[in-house]
Amino acid sequence: MYYFQNLAYILACLLMILSIRSLASPRTARFGNILGILGILFAIVAALSIQRFPSILFSLTAILLGAIVGIYSAFKVKLTSLPQMIAAFNCLGGLAAVCIALAEVLSSSPKLFDNTLGSIIGGLAFSGSVIAYVKLQGTIKSAPLHFRFQHLLNISLLLVVLILAGIFITTGLTDIFIILTVLVIILGALLVLPIGGADMPVVISLLNGYSGWAAAGIGLSLDSSILIIIGTIVGAGGTILAYIMIKAMNRSLLNILTGGFAANSKESPSSSVLSANSGSPQDAAFIMENAAKIIIVPGFGMAAAQAQHALKNMATILGNKYHADVKFAIHPVAGRMPGHMNVLLAEAGIDYQDVFELADINQEFSSTDVAYIIGANDITNPSAKTDASSPLFGMPILDVSQAKTVFFVKRSLGSGYSGVDNPLFYAPNTIMLYGDAKDITEQIVKFLEQ
Repeated sequence: MYYFQNLAYILACLLMILSIRSLASPRTARFGNILGILGILFAIVAALSIQRFPSILFSLTAILLGAIVGIYSAFKVKLTSLPQMIAAFNCLGGLAAVCIALAEVLSSSPKLFDNTLGSIIGGLAFSGSVIAYVKLQGTIKSAPLHFRFQHLLNISLLLVVLILAGIFITTGLTDIFIILTVLVIILGALLVLPIGGADMPVVISLLNGYSGWAAAGIGLSLDSSILIIIGTIVGAGGTILAYIMIKAMNRSLLNILTGGFAANSKESPSSSVLSANSGSPQDAAFIMENAAKIIIVPGFGMAAAQAQHALKNMATILGNKYHADVKFAIHPVAGRMPGHMNVLLAEAGIDYQDVFELADINQEFSSTDVAYIIGANDITNPSAKTDASSPLFGMPILDVSQAKTVFFVKRSLGSGYSGVDNPLFYAPNTIMLYGDAKDITEQIVKFLEQ
C-alpha cells in the first residue's frame, strides 16, 4: 500500500505540473483543468488508501461537503465575481493551514518550526483574503484605509510575531503558539486594509502565493511530499504572477503594500478648468460604421455592468456587416485579478485570437480609427507618461489617446481607483458616453443593426 500511495502521489504531482503548463494557453486551458482534476483525484485516493475506519468516514464526509460547496460556487457565482471567489478560496486554504498547524501542536508534534511556518503564512493568507473579499464584494469601501501610526503598528506586530515564533520554537509552549496565531491573523488584516482596489490584481496573486507556501509548510510538518510539491508550485506561481503584475504597474511591492496610490494621489485641477466632449450612442455608431480599424479596451466597468455579451455583439456586427478590423486590448492589471478581462471576454465567446496584450497592440493605436474604452480608467491615463508628480507616473498604459477618435464609456468623469483625474477625458479627440456600460453598448448595437 505504501508503494501504491507513492506512485499515486507522483502521478498527481505530474498531472498538476502539466495542468499549470496547459493553463498558459487558451487553446489548452480546458484540458489543463481536466488534468488538474485528475491530479487532485489521485491525491485524494492515495491519502484515503492508508486510512482506517472511522477516520476514512470523516474524510469522505469532509470531501463531500467541500465538493458540494465547489459545485455550487461553479454554477452560481457569476464570472464578474470571480475575484471574490478566488479570495474566498485563498481564505479557506490559509485557514486550513492554521487549523492543521494548531492540531499538530496540540498533539505534541515535535516539528515546531514547520508548524510555526505553516501557521504564520496561513494566518496571513486567511485574514488578508477576508479583507480582500469584503473589499471586492463592496461590503466595505475598496479605497485604502489609513489611520495614524498604521505602519508603526504593523512593524511592531511583525516584530512581536517573530519574537513569539522564536520563543515557541525553543520552548514548545502551546499558549505562545495560540497567541502567535491570533496576532498573525490580526496582522494579515492590517496589511491588506491600506491597499486600494486598483492594486487588487497584485493582492490576489500574493494571497494565492501565501496559501501555496502555507500548504508547503504544513507538508513539511506532516511529512507529506505531495503537499510540499503542490504547495511550492502554487506558492511560486502566485509569487511570480505578483511580480509580473508589479512590473506591469512599474511599482514596488513596498509601495503597493503601504497603499501607495492613495498616499500620493491628488486630484488634478483639469476637471475644474476644462470641459469634456460628450456624445450619444448614435454618434458612436455613425463613426464606427465608417471606421476601418477599431480597438476595444475593457476594464472593470465592463465587468460590473456585465457588458461583455453586448460587446461581443457589437464587435461581430462591426466585423461582419461593416468589415471593420476589430481587436481587443488587455492591460495586465485590468479588472480585479490577473486575467479577469480575458475570462470575461472568453465567456462571451470572443475569439482569443482577437485579444491582445499591451505589449503586442500598443503600437497599433496610432493607426486606429476608433478606440472604444469601456470602463477602464487608470490603465489609459496619460498622466502615467506626462506627469512626474502623478502616483501613476511610470506605469505602462494603453496608448489609446493616439487613436483618431476615442469613445470613453463611463457613468461620470470620476477618477479611477487610484483617485487620479484622467486628462484623456478632456482631450479634443475624446467623446464621453455617459451611462451604464451595458446599456450604452446595447444602444450602439441597435443603431448599427439599423
